[in-house]
Amino acid sequence: MRRKLNYQIPPSYDGKKVLHFLRGEAKLSCRMVTRLKQLEDGILLNGVKVRTIDRLHTGDRLALTLPDEKNTISGEKMPLSIVFQDEDILIINKPAGLAMHPTHNHQGDTLANAVAAYLNEQGSGAVFRAVGRLDKCTSGLVVLALHGMAASILAGHIEKTYLALPSGYFSGNGKIEKRIYRPDPMKTLRCAGETGDEAVTLWQSLVAGNAASLVRVRPLTGRTHQIRVHFASMGAPLLGDEMYGGCRDWIDRAALHCESVRLTHPVTGKQMFFSCPMPPDMMQAAKQAGLLLDAGTPDSLPFDGYGCDPLDG
Repeated sequence: MRRKLNYQIPPSYDGKKVLHFLRGEAKLSCRMVTRLKQLEDGILLNGVKVRTIDRLHTGDRLALTLPDEKNTISGEKMPLSIVFQDEDILIINKPAGLAMHPTHNHQGDTLANAVAAYLNEQGSGAVFRAVGRLDKCTSGLVVLALHGMAASILAGHIEKTYLALPSGYFSGNGKIEKRIYRPDPMKTLRCAGETGDEAVTLWQSLVAGNAASLVRVRPLTGRTHQIRVHFASMGAPLLGDEMYGGCRDWIDRAALHCESVRLTHPVTGKQMFFSCPMPPDMMQAAKQAGLLLDAGTPDSLPFDGYGCDPLDG
């Protein structure tokens, strides 16, 4: 079913062109505006097809009908932990071990396949659009846009925090600012150094231990493997991260979990915040590393939110 959006023109757009509203208040990309212009019911003003150069008046009703999309990913029914859903976004708590997209190594057993099956069951015409991605080994929150407009607005505007278990003693807080590059274009391995793409990671210690520490992390940039590479570059690879030299005695995957996301809803403009607890395998690894967490439950970890230091930079 095609997504329909309705707006009432405010006084601030009185006498302005339809295009100004679409690019401003509605935050549509140039590409989406072009696609809507090609549809008979793409842009209607007071029920009548309108040109983007036509003028608006206070109280006018502008209706947009987003274009149909074709889902090219085959559906594969799998359990999904859905945190939130409406007509524009879908937020899922992804388990560790589940790849995001089909590749030559993963055909039919990815999050994209599971979401395709779920949306098909609902009769939705949405396609899989992850706004940012998580590594296969990383658990936690994934934000999906259910249409191109939402994807365009959300891209680069989602704040995330992670929980991680780097080896070694970390107390207080800090910043890791090292460029990340790919030494071999045929491999996924990344390295930190003086060349490559700028990358900045903020961290805050929650529980410090000798063998490992529990830290809350916010990446200010979104490089592939950024958190894993940055801690490994400090001689403190994440527990379980075989690719970057992490100890696998207590956990068999990189101990990294996307704990929270903060975003502005792409249609309503509402500020939204979602969080999910640290999964059992990371909790168990933390205990085995000697990190005694309050009450021993994932949801007992203190969360200061986005107004705290140092995670606001």
